[in-house]
Amino acid sequence: MNHTELITRFYTAFQQRDWKTMHSCYHTEATFYDPAFRQLKGTDVLAMWHMLCLNAKDFVLTFSNVTANGNQGSCEWKASYSFSKTGRKVDNVIKANFTFKDGLIIDHRDDFDLWRWCRMALGLPGMLLGWSPLFQDKVNQNALKSLERFKPENGY
Repeated sequence: MNHTELITRFYTAFQQRDWKTMHSCYHTEATFYDPAFRQLKGTDVLAMWHMLCLNAKDFVLTFSNVTANGNQGSCEWKASYSFSKTGRKVDNVIKANFTFKDGLIIDHRDDFDLWRWCRMALGLPGMLLGWSPLFQDKVNQNALKSLERFKPENGY
């Protein structure tokens, strides 16, 4: 499987909330970064996708512009869902960049506007404070707390 096919396989599995197939796309030494979770490594990367798949409500994902060249790749994707903690509708637009090793994803970086996400997911507090590094640190802390609660309950 080439890297373009691997990215397509990953996001097709995500559309179906098939976290097991998503896991199979990652190298055992994988790292992940996004503005909410920030830096994750190894099984934390796998646990995050598992948690997001299980918690997804009203979830629709689209992806496009999948490219890969050598050991680098990218795509654009959009996730639409109801944020579990507030029930508010989120339409998050993300640019993903990948590095590959041994035919698998070794590094995955998702970039999106965290303030925009805060406004959608958290409403007025996110609108007023979502730009603030302190508020964004709190979003990160809450994301990591959710992941830490999820891991032992699900074998990580």
